[in-house]
Amino acid sequence: MARAMFEYTKTVLNKVSFDANLFCREVQKAIQRLLPYEIEELKVFIKSLIQQNPELNQCLIYLKP
Repeated sequence: MARAMFEYTKTVLNKVSFDANLFCREVQKAIQRLLPYEIEELKVFIKSLIQQNPELNQCLIYLKP
């Protein structure tokens, strides 16, 4: 079930990547609902999205190093 939530989160983030504010809100929700190892995978996914959409860079503050 948890894996399905991770895949769903990636789908949602892809769909809202056009709007940085909405994207940041969804990142915050994802951090609350995902497991720690999934958050690490999510960081990699988000960094790849940021390369395509540099305006999403402001959302990195929610992903603590």
